[in-house]
Amino acid sequence: MILAAGRGERMRPLTDHSPKPLLEAGGKPLIVWHLERLAAAGIRDIVINHAWLGERLEAALGDGARWGLRIAYSAEGHALETAGGIARALPLLGDKPFLVVNGDVLCDYDFGRLLPLARTLPAAGAHLVLVPKAGYPTGRDLTLRANGRVEACGDDDTPYTFCGIAAYHPAFFAGVDAARPLPLLPLLLAGMAEGRVGGECHGGRWLDVGTPERLAEADRLLRQG
Repeated sequence: MILAAGRGERMRPLTDHSPKPLLEAGGKPLIVWHLERLAAAGIRDIVINHAWLGERLEAALGDGARWGLRIAYSAEGHALETAGGIARALPLLGDKPFLVVNGDVLCDYDFGRLLPLARTLPAAGAHLVLVPKAGYPTGRDLTLRANGRVEACGDDDTPYTFCGIAAYHPAFFAGVDAARPLPLLPLLLAGMAEGRVGGECHGGRWLDVGTPERLAEADRLLRQG
């Protein structure tokens, strides 16, 4: 699943007339970089949620055939935030673990690495890809224990950032109202408290493309190869 429903307030005015995942960097829309790399990893079925200007996403990407993919869309009307959006899309995602990637990140993580990890997820489990803490605000700091568990970061822990790439068991979202907005963090913290959230650290390229300045940085990095 590619998360693409956000309004992109920090990216305005660029997102006044375009959904953020269709903004271009390196000569392609951000979301197309994901589609190409997911296809290269052997993934064939993609669900994309949308709210703001979602019809433009559907018109631009179509059924995914040009990338060898099958794209289904989960229309939200109004954005349901991450957990709510995933819960709404569960009928399209099926009853087995699935991958989720934020539509507005630039990352060279190998999605093929996450596939076998997803297949072995325990019931109601999650596996997060973390990156070293960035030099700009990225949300709640997390830490990675020696046993592979992800937990909230304490004062003496090494801080990491959740990079927006993860695998989830569908039961991780059990009980989430698919009609109401709900952020992901409360579910993650509850899962961490119960030892259901594992993870790994990715040391390669990652950029949260959340502002016009970081979009320009993404464009520069991609054009440099």
